[in-house]
Amino acid sequence: MATKPVVVYGASGYTGRLICEYLREYNVPFVAAGRDAGKLKQSMQENVAGIETADYEIAEVTHDVKSLTELFSGASVVCNTVGPFSVYGPEVAEACLAAGTHYLDTTGEQDWMITCDEKYGADFAAAGLLLAPGIAQMYTTGEIAAELCLEKPGLDTLDIAVFWGGSPTIASTLTILVNAATSGAFRLEQNRYEAWDPEAGLYQLVLPGQHELALALPWGGTSHPVWYRRDPRVANVKVLGGVFNRALMNGVPQIVSAAVEATKDMAPDERYAALTATAAQVMNVMPPRENPRLNKSVDSVHASGPLGRAHCVIYGNSNYKQTGLMQAYAAYHLLQQPPRRVGFASGCQAFGHRELLGVLESFGLVREPTVTVER
Repeated sequence: MATKPVVVYGASGYTGRLICEYLREYNVPFVAAGRDAGKLKQSMQENVAGIETADYEIAEVTHDVKSLTELFSGASVVCNTVGPFSVYGPEVAEACLAAGTHYLDTTGEQDWMITCDEKYGADFAAAGLLLAPGIAQMYTTGEIAAELCLEKPGLDTLDIAVFWGGSPTIASTLTILVNAATSGAFRLEQNRYEAWDPEAGLYQLVLPGQHELALALPWGGTSHPVWYRRDPRVANVKVLGGVFNRALMNGVPQIVSAAVEATKDMAPDERYAALTATAAQVMNVMPPRENPRLNKSVDSVHASGPLGRAHCVIYGNSNYKQTGLMQAYAAYHLLQQPPRRVGFASGCQAFGHRELLGVLESFGLVREPTVTVER
């Protein structure tokens, strides 16, 4: 049973330890949980700045509903960073329901988002609990930009671009491969999911702030089409994203297509093992701590309607820090007052887009958005 109000599950991972770092800054006591107590202790001591002043404890737990429920009981919020979420998320969500805790995660896996919405959303709502997957820079910062555009009434179409500088983590590399091999990627067209062409390859985008065209992918479809599917303001959503490193972007489709082709006839367990091995060949070391001079982010949203246009750009840095901060703030908020919405909800729907923007600005991770509205 947890003796702290927040559990960070997967705390030894790259994102998990950043969440712990920001929970410390918010003076929120937490449990650093995972499957290896030794790894957790080492990660806290070596990788979390200021950990000696944090109020925390280590908890080793096996990944099953019963064990996780026992751990979560007594806590108020669980920040889940253990992916791929389509593989490991159900046990955590079910344990949160059983223990009566709010659920947050960092996913961008569209199939897991849809599962949360359609399978678990009503149960969380009935229990008065928040189910908020996908609170992360790659999704929530772009959602903030979209919401700033939607402050102008009459806009129903969102064209979103998300770019960042840096390397994928070990976990995110595996997630990309598993997601590509086991599920489709969807955009929203007239409130219905429409599949992206898996053979389309790279897209070229005009990215604000640079002359060179940027290379992008649907990146699994992302969270936004799921969040906006039942929003009466919005009918169409498409999202493309990528890294600034063109060489890395050029290599992604080849790596993904080769992995998908090589594993297409395998049984699920065999496929997952093969994809894990492939991911380890691509990325098997933790990226270095982010450098804001190198690890930049750009979130750009064009919103349009029959007679209106708006464009918002948010320039930022350190996308993993943005993720860690928003997760920690969400937990901090939930310890003090209920979210704006219970059940399945995005970060902005649960906590407010201007509130989340203010948090990112206050820690120096994004600059003031540039918003252009055609009147």
